[in-house]
Amino acid sequence: MAKTVFEKIIDRELPSKILFEDEKCIVIEDIAPKAPVHVLVIPKKPIKMLSKATADDQELLGHLMMIAKQISEKLNVQDAFNIVINNGAEAGQTVFHLHIHLLAGRDFSDLFPT
Repeated sequence: MAKTVFEKIIDRELPSKILFEDEKCIVIEDIAPKAPVHVLVIPKKPIKMLSKATADDQELLGHLMMIAKQISEKLNVQDAFNIVINNGAEAGQTVFHLHIHLLAGRDFSDLFPT
């Protein structure tokens, strides 16, 4: 199967602005940002989408959320950000490699009313 764009970024086959990397994930700036701050937290393990994750992925998924928290602090948006995971084409997923969008710097109340 062909590599996803994220696998190519992880393998340094495609350039990207990397904000953070460890043995489990990479954080990059989104190339088509939907907010002043829009970064992607991407696991190095290629999970197609959240609905395909297994119980074995629980620790990794928690790690991704903690990295999102750390990145929000690094970017000084820790008090106002959104986390989005698109699951499937009908939900807007275009790259089928699980990733977390961290968005901040604009009002999202029109999209996510409380």
